Amino acid sequence: MSTASPVPAIPSVVPAGRMAGAPQPDIPVPGGLLLRPWRLADADALLAAWRDPAIRRWNRPAAGGAEEARAKIAQFEQRWHDEEWASWAIARAENDTVVGFIAVADLHLRAGHGEIVYWVLPSARGQGVALRATESVTEWAFGKLGLHRVELTHSVANAASCRVAEKAGFRLEGIKTSAALHADGWHDMHLHARIRDDGVLNSSKDVHPSAA
Repeated sequence: MSTASPVPAIPSVVPAGRMAGAPQPDIPVPGGLLLRPWRLADADALLAAWRDPAIRRWNRPAAGGAEEARAKIAQFEQRWHDEEWASWAIARAENDTVVGFIAVADLHLRAGHGEIVYWVLPSARGQGVALRATESVTEWAFGKLGLHRVELTHSVANAASCRVAEKAGFRLEGIKTSAALHADGWHDMHLHARIRDDGVLNSSKDVHPSAA
């Protein structure tokens, strides 16, 4: 009587502990930018983002004052150690001024995937900040963290974020119907994605990124 062979266990794409067991890195970005961990002293930049109409249009920012902003920054650090999110401030390398936010969100290390989310403050828009930060954090997600798939979603009405995704090498895979609640109601969302074996990212070009 034959015995069926045991089904081999599916290994984790990224071993547990790869993030929690290491400090969150700084990531240099071409063009004089630096991705660095958020600090409590950055609360004013976070408050400015929460109050910005364009950021509020495309995102679901928190509300509150300085205390809530500091609590959110503490949450960024905790989510790194919990291996759930990897969140960075986008800063000017020359003076450490925070001009935006980027994260690899909704991380599932065992399955090897996450999602890029970002916003850029008004003072830095139209300078290719979102594109360059997206390229750099995607390189980290594949090359250092070891993810297999990274997604980027945005409202179908957000043409600027669509350009950022495409220029960063994220192919449009389809539309998620009524997938995200915005201030003006439910939006269909474009689903873009990159796979680790897709190849080299496109070179950064100046675009006009939205606040998304």
